[in-house]
Amino acid sequence: MRDKTQPNSTAPGDRLIRAGAIVFFIGAVATLVTVAPLFLGTAPFPTYMFGLSMLMAVGFLLAGAGILRSIAAGRRQARTGSEASR
Repeated sequence: MRDKTQPNSTAPGDRLIRAGAIVFFIGAVATLVTVAPLFLGTAPFPTYMFGLSMLMAVGFLLAGAGILRSIAAGRRQARTGSEASR
């Protein structure tokens, strides 16, 4: 029964994935706010808003790093499990 994953346990990389999702969402909102003046015909936002739009890419990279970390931990666990069964 120990090999079953508990519902409240966190695997390696889970925090990176969650943080990446939050940063991506903030970047997506900033992108929508930045693009809105193009459709509304109003004055464009300051330059720093375009920098905030880059948070989408940063969040995507964070989530990707979390996924890769989770994959690496799963491979390590599978490798140690196969070595123990020999």
